[in-house]
Amino acid sequence: MSAPDLVLVNARVRDPELTGHTAVAVRDGLITALGDDTDARAWRGAGTETVDLGGATLTPGLTDAHSHPVWGLEMFTGTDLSSVRDLDELRAVLATAERRDGWIVGFALDHNVFGGRPIHRELVEDVLGGAPAFLRLYDGHSALASEAALKAAGIHGPRTFAQRSEIVCDGEGRPTGHLIEHAAMDLMTPVLPSKTYAERRDRLVELLSSMAATGLTGAHVMDLGGHDVPGLLTALEDDGDLPLRLRLAPWCMPGADREELAELVRLQERSGRLWRVGGVKFFMDGTVEGGTAWLEHADCHGQGTDAFWPDPAAYAAAVRHFHEAGVGTATHAIGDAAVRHVLDTVESFAAPGAGGPRHRIEHIETVPDGQLGRFAALGVVASMQPPHTAYTRADHTDEWSKRLGDERADRAWRCRDLRDAGAYLALGSDWPIAHHDARQVLATAQAPRGAASAHRGLTGLMALEGLTTHAAVAAGEERIAGRIAPGYRADLTAFTVDPVTAPADETEQAPIRLTTAGGRITYRT
Repeated sequence: MSAPDLVLVNARVRDPELTGHTAVAVRDGLITALGDDTDARAWRGAGTETVDLGGATLTPGLTDAHSHPVWGLEMFTGTDLSSVRDLDELRAVLATAERRDGWIVGFALDHNVFGGRPIHRELVEDVLGGAPAFLRLYDGHSALASEAALKAAGIHGPRTFAQRSEIVCDGEGRPTGHLIEHAAMDLMTPVLPSKTYAERRDRLVELLSSMAATGLTGAHVMDLGGHDVPGLLTALEDDGDLPLRLRLAPWCMPGADREELAELVRLQERSGRLWRVGGVKFFMDGTVEGGTAWLEHADCHGQGTDAFWPDPAAYAAAVRHFHEAGVGTATHAIGDAAVRHVLDTVESFAAPGAGGPRHRIEHIETVPDGQLGRFAALGVVASMQPPHTAYTRADHTDEWSKRLGDERADRAWRCRDLRDAGAYLALGSDWPIAHHDARQVLATAQAPRGAASAHRGLTGLMALEGLTTHAAVAAGEERIAGRIAPGYRADLTAFTVDPVTAPADETEQAPIRLTTAGGRITYRT
């Protein structure tokens, strides 16, 4: 064979099972050979770079199957409120928070901070000094805006939206500041402080590089992130600054007409060397804490009985349109009714085993026994984010559990049950909703937390598959990605421990030795 560009030696190669090989050869972004260190000496040529991994465990490159690295940077702006635990602490933080262009902007605010009170601007208004404030809650589907912020955006009362969204108002029609779902929150975008192109570029490079340092070599990006993002990614790639392979899924929202659907199909042609548009993202509901998860029965506040698409049949028609165009879909479905409707939709047009584009369901936070086996039967991939369990509590005293009640809270994040039922299970973080560290995803998948702590965790091998082989299946790329084998992409991760056999807490803290994306080293110690 031609001399490799890169040879990795002194490794324990997992595919993700142990292979017995200790060396891997890479050329033109693909794996060309596996062997031992003696073979490696014969492979080398004058231009080959050789890296001794010092006994590290080499796995297929980790892919975060649900992330928002570009759009998420907008949410990950301002004062970090993730450590705030109660209302008094929130008020203290806001009183001294940094201002940008006169605004107080915060992110990652936990619903539990309000202690069961309705979310209302009057709870914090007096500590803001009259400054406009916009505080995103951690779920990314709701926010709290101050009176000055509402006025700046021209929000003076309720509005009707084409999708499930709400400007919460009091009994006299005055906005409380609680904005629920995208359409309501998007009203704030024109007046919020914005970042320059250079700032966005630098922050994205920094973020993607930090992701690579946790073992990630790729991400399924569940948005397009803006019309200029393809150009931004192309510029990063041309400068050699794109360290992760990115697969972007633009949104299809309620009310989309046939021309908009056609444009989403045309977008699938956009790509670079390490990025491409692949698939379309839908929302079938919102979040449990926001009262917008679509449930078979109302939550404790009488909410949760409406779908994100006011006409669920229109959602089904749009998914069928993409299926017939050969485009896969990913649907956000948290509540049990939302999950059921997505499965019903796929069942209505996709014959089992007939092939075609892959469809997947994102989140699946509560699901009854009767739906578990349908994923494998219909070929629908389950895409879940184990770190989200950190926002819940084992005793069900958190807002997520209280809204659902004990019976539905006991069905939290049934990753192992879905695997045991034969489903493909792709794992991710949903950054910035949870930290992007891939090792945390592996650890929480094996040792569930919060409301899911009573469930059996995944085995170490199952967890690794969720970020490798099963993530590749979710993208329809199982013949070119997710394994260490000749002809597959040279996206690789080297661990200082064996992530399959090491205890979960040890894997979570273990340094990463090296990552490669497309055969290029993107991180090394």
